[in-house]
Amino acid sequence: MEAGGLEWLLVPMRQLVSWGAAGAMVFGGVVPYIPQYRDIRRTQTAEGFSTYVCLVLLVANILRILFWFGRHFESPLLWQSIIMIITMLLMLKLCTEVRVSNELNIKRRSFAAADSKDEEIKAPPKRSYLDFDLNYFWHWSKFTDYVQCVLTFTGVTGYITYLWLDSSLFVETLGFLAVFTEAMLGVPQLYRNYENRSTEGMSVKMVLMWTSGDTFKTVYFILNQAPFQFSICGLLQVFVDIAILLQVYLYSHYPQKPVSHAAHPASTKAL
Repeated sequence: MEAGGLEWLLVPMRQLVSWGAAGAMVFGGVVPYIPQYRDIRRTQTAEGFSTYVCLVLLVANILRILFWFGRHFESPLLWQSIIMIITMLLMLKLCTEVRVSNELNIKRRSFAAADSKDEEIKAPPKRSYLDFDLNYFWHWSKFTDYVQCVLTFTGVTGYITYLWLDSSLFVETLGFLAVFTEAMLGVPQLYRNYENRSTEGMSVKMVLMWTSGDTFKTVYFILNQAPFQFSICGLLQVFVDIAILLQVYLYSHYPQKPVSHAAHPASTKAL
């Protein structure tokens, strides 16, 4: 009687824990960006945040969704990718608006050529070809340019995936690329901090949430026997997060002189 009563209590408790873990997986990934989003809105500057973080996460989650068509993994991981894509687009929209409003020299940089006469007047000279100059890639003047780039990437990779979906080698490689790209999430921020010799403008709360979230996510992958690519790259992601936290400690306790922008003409104002 006692064992039966205990079992009656444990079953719903396990179910609640399972739902809680699934919910944390779906929405936990976007939580770290809330303080960064609020900081950018409050200060009206995006100098401390690398928008290449958004690029990495967009590519990683698009590839992960395509991987799902070849090898169905748990639904929470699929929904996590969808929510993350929406979040990164919102971050890009805010960063682009803030950056453009702060730039004194408004020179139109676009992903695709614009035919509007109004744009020709406002920001000459107008480019008549795709702006794939590496110095300005992912540094465009309008949010719609980022959307066009993301849609183009999705269309091309989606078509390739459709053609090779029957190949297990391709599907497994696609899965590895998805999680490996996500594992490199912190690298743009790591490099940006190194170039600036400072972590000023970067939300430390965001990185702490990255670390705790990535640790939880990696444990979740291992316990739920997710594809092995997920677990390996999850561990790599945790190591990158820890490296950024070490930068926070070093640059706050041992301040260094910032590298002159004149010495690096190829560097952009904001990644």
